[in-house]
Amino acid sequence: MLPDEVKVLPGDLAALDDLLDKPAVLATMSTHWCHLQEQGHQDLLGRRRPTIAMETYLRMMVVKHRGGYGYETLMAAVSDSIHLRRFCRIPLGAHVPDESTVRKLTRRLGPDVAEDLVRAVVKEAVSDKVLRPRAIRVDSTVTEADIRYPTDTGLAKDAVRLLARAGCQVAQSVPVAGAAHRVRDRSRAVGLRLRALTRTLRRRSGEAKSEVQRLTEQATTQVRASAREAERLLVAARRSRSVGIGISRRQRARAIARLEEVIGLARRVCEQVELRFAGKKIESRLVSLFDTDARPIRRGKLAKPNEFGYLVQYAEVTAGTKPGARGLIVPPPLEAGSTPENALLPRTAAELDALGIKLVEGSFDAGFHRAETEAALPDMVAHIVGSHDNAGSRRTRRRRANFRVGAEARISHLKRSYGAGRSRLKGKVGARIWAGWSTLSYDLDTIVVLTRRGEERRQARKQAASG
Repeated sequence: MLPDEVKVLPGDLAALDDLLDKPAVLATMSTHWCHLQEQGHQDLLGRRRPTIAMETYLRMMVVKHRGGYGYETLMAAVSDSIHLRRFCRIPLGAHVPDESTVRKLTRRLGPDVAEDLVRAVVKEAVSDKVLRPRAIRVDSTVTEADIRYPTDTGLAKDAVRLLARAGCQVAQSVPVAGAAHRVRDRSRAVGLRLRALTRTLRRRSGEAKSEVQRLTEQATTQVRASAREAERLLVAARRSRSVGIGISRRQRARAIARLEEVIGLARRVCEQVELRFAGKKIESRLVSLFDTDARPIRRGKLAKPNEFGYLVQYAEVTAGTKPGARGLIVPPPLEAGSTPENALLPRTAAELDALGIKLVEGSFDAGFHRAETEAALPDMVAHIVGSHDNAGSRRTRRRRANFRVGAEARISHLKRSYGAGRSRLKGKVGARIWAGWSTLSYDLDTIVVLTRRGEERRQARKQAASG
């Protein structure tokens, strides 16, 4: 009953469908699927809660990062599109999976599955001669954590709110302890001081600094009071053996562990405030209670002097250094906070060795040091922007410098089109998952583009030979 145009996938989706059907890609996905079964996650293979097919999950994650969808909007987009249903292998009469199924599978599979898929795709492209690697350009960028701009008073407000929430959960799990001790929610009191602090900053007078310090210390006092109440509740919960109605032993233990974790974070917020007003350096500054792995990063940008999240190093392997060169990105290494460029480079070099890629030349920005760069990648000519030791003629140096500038455009492309600029998953593991799937989606699209270019060149040669 459907017209023929609807039954056939569009050009880009058809090419992606062929790529994702390759045995190397399916074997990589199947390995991780079975590994989770061995660890006891039986629900992946049909027991307990119903789940989705392996190939459906893979295709839905590619669609998600190519389209910039959230999990709920992804389900709505796939449900409304016949082409996306066909691409994701979901029949027209079948229900689209629930968003929580895909979301939880993403966390459970972890970052290794996306990174292994990137390796499989790159290795397949090199073996099929879609890309003949010759050059590389490497640059690092910030993947921002999904948090708001941190302030001491804002962290204090989050701390008292989380302490009250965690204390309520413990009180429900351990009724005897909850009846004797309670953690009061002081978020309203801290919020009043936060608003007063905002009004104080508008004055821009000499007295504003002392007023800001006074209000911040008052907010910290509220955090300490909530932390003391939470510690008394924690001690009572550990001594008691009571369990709330409908609460399992595992849920009880999880609630107690969560309260202990939040108490530690609240104490850390108070310590940071004390160190700041004492003029001392704060090591490994906590910037969010919801993404505790995120760290401040200073990159010298005028528009964004301070960013908060993770430093990711993208290495693009190309067939040449001419303008418009496009290549594949190997799995990107990632670290929290300000990390030197050369600290991540050995991991990039290890990825190249594992993929069996041999390169002739590479371009790097001024943040790389020559000795460390050449030690990590000894078998190639390294061009470092701004260095006086670059080899080659003036024309060659200019060509390599222009090639390196393309790394900025590639990173911008990744952020705009594949969501690599901000990780919507919490923690360092979540940032690795996000970067891995973004890189995989980009590499798949690049292989489609390179394959099309190769076919166009072959047709042009045939027409020239026949003419």
